[in-house]
Amino acid sequence: MHTVLGANGPIGEELTRELYRTFTHDIRLVSRNPVKIHDTDQLVKADLTDPEATARAVEGSEVAYLTVGLPMDSELWERQFPSMMRNVIDACAKHGTKLVFFDNTYMYPGTTTPQTESTGFEPNGRKGQVRAQIATMLLDAMSAGSIEAVICRAPEFYGPGKTKSLTNSLVFDRIKAGKRPLVPVSAKTVRSLIWTPDASRAMALIGNTPDAYGQTWHLPVDPHRLTYAELVDVAGQVTGRRIRYTVLPLAVFRIGGPIVKPLGEVQELLPRYRGDNIFDSTKFTTRFPDFTITSYREGIRAILG
Repeated sequence: MHTVLGANGPIGEELTRELYRTFTHDIRLVSRNPVKIHDTDQLVKADLTDPEATARAVEGSEVAYLTVGLPMDSELWERQFPSMMRNVIDACAKHGTKLVFFDNTYMYPGTTTPQTESTGFEPNGRKGQVRAQIATMLLDAMSAGSIEAVICRAPEFYGPGKTKSLTNSLVFDRIKAGKRPLVPVSAKTVRSLIWTPDASRAMALIGNTPDAYGQTWHLPVDPHRLTYAELVDVAGQVTGRRIRYTVLPLAVFRIGGPIVKPLGEVQELLPRYRGDNIFDSTKFTTRFPDFTITSYREGIRAILG
């Protein structure tokens, strides 16, 4: 049994499809209101902030994949993510279940230094502090030998369907709706974006590779990174129309933050938009050279086509 904790998000759904397609049909989907993707999926309703419910959800699982996402709300993250991680670690330790944790880069410093699996945690705000806390909780449990686990870390998303990210909402969703895209901070700095189906396929692969455990892995990104100006240009080529964009300077987020909550919640991430953002996934591509990475052009075509 492979169990997806947080099964209704874009990562969880794509992960479920890949597990079914490639590894197993014995899949359990866990969330507050899980929905079947395949007829054979087993559904379990559970609140992962409840330790007993979490233990029941994990029981009987060979591998559990923690893919839970929460809205951009610092207070909510501080209240729920640590208890979720504690409960999942305890449940996996109790039942001898391996854990695959889908992580992000919020705890990394917002500098132009390339990010690797050995990059230290230097969070720039409350959400980054929470992510550093829960990643450290898992690393400590792994180091103590109480759980067999692996961390799969991804940069900012872009992708189809329910994919949510700053880039999707401000750039690609607006282009698709025929609106002028809004570029955060700078159009001239290089971005590292991960195609959400690639992230899920890579996580499924890592979770089913025994020697991958006990480590942190950066999930694969297109190494031919583009700036926002170049991404918009590709979108223009794909749609066959000229697309103009507007850059939102830092001042917009600073002034609007106290008034519009979403603007305030993204402020801690903005330093990484001022300069090049290089997320290095060399470790993954070296270990899994046959994995096919979706190019930015292919991804943009799939979103806008």
